[in-house]
Amino acid sequence: MSIVTYETDREELSHLLDNLAASNHPVDVTVIDNSPSDKLRTTVTSRQACYLHSGCNLGFGGGHNLAFSRTLDKCKYHIVINPDISLRERVVGDLFNFMEDHPNVGLVMPAIRNADGTDQGLCKRLPTPADLIVRRFLGRRGKVLFRGQWERYDLRTVDLTEACEVPCLSGCFMFMRSAVLRQVGVFDERFFMYMEDVDLCRRIGHLSKCAYYPFVAVTHGYAKGSYRDFKLLRRHALSATLYFLKWGWFIDAERKQLNQRAGTAVECLRKGRAIR
Repeated sequence: MSIVTYETDREELSHLLDNLAASNHPVDVTVIDNSPSDKLRTTVTSRQACYLHSGCNLGFGGGHNLAFSRTLDKCKYHIVINPDISLRERVVGDLFNFMEDHPNVGLVMPAIRNADGTDQGLCKRLPTPADLIVRRFLGRRGKVLFRGQWERYDLRTVDLTEACEVPCLSGCFMFMRSAVLRQVGVFDERFFMYMEDVDLCRRIGHLSKCAYYPFVAVTHGYAKGSYRDFKLLRRHALSATLYFLKWGWFIDAERKQLNQRAGTAVECLRKGRAIR
């Protein structure tokens, strides 16, 4: 498991590490700190986790890739998790069992909740340029004027109450099969921040399944920084441009094929279990 931090709140990180220490399934945790100083070192090492101070800001993907380079050949699964995640003790174990039962799944994500228990809606189709423009720049007006497009992209017409295939899952919590990552590659570091998770989901989906498993849930802070910070907005726009230059702006047959699989049932041996 890897956690990338940058000027992360000490209490927030401590809370996550304590959650992981209480997990019913053991995890080896590596914290990659992209911050200028190593002030989080003691917080991490005092909880028997591995601490790596990168010495510079490698970005989201670059930080996690540093962890991949150390562990990917040694572990069956790798979890990418954000420091603003909170989870209960059975989450990792249940996701592990799901992956063991479904060898054709390369990536699984649990339900992602807000602090008040509402769903964050992080299951998506692979985006078109229009999807991102409508959501980011047109706001509520775009949601009204392009309601059908908005709901298709957000999978509002798909039954997400059962385990199913989803083309695009959030990088805030990615439980991945190492054998698949060794074949498709890790994060593309051209995406310093934003879109790296979309790009990786797409490559994983080309080889195996990206699955949503709604029977366990985690809580996510979900800052939406690019909606408030112009520098982050600029990074988001740059990453989106690089993504579409890589995969195609308007003519993209693979995107259409992968999106058509959205909502396809993944046989769930734990159907009907309550979300913890």
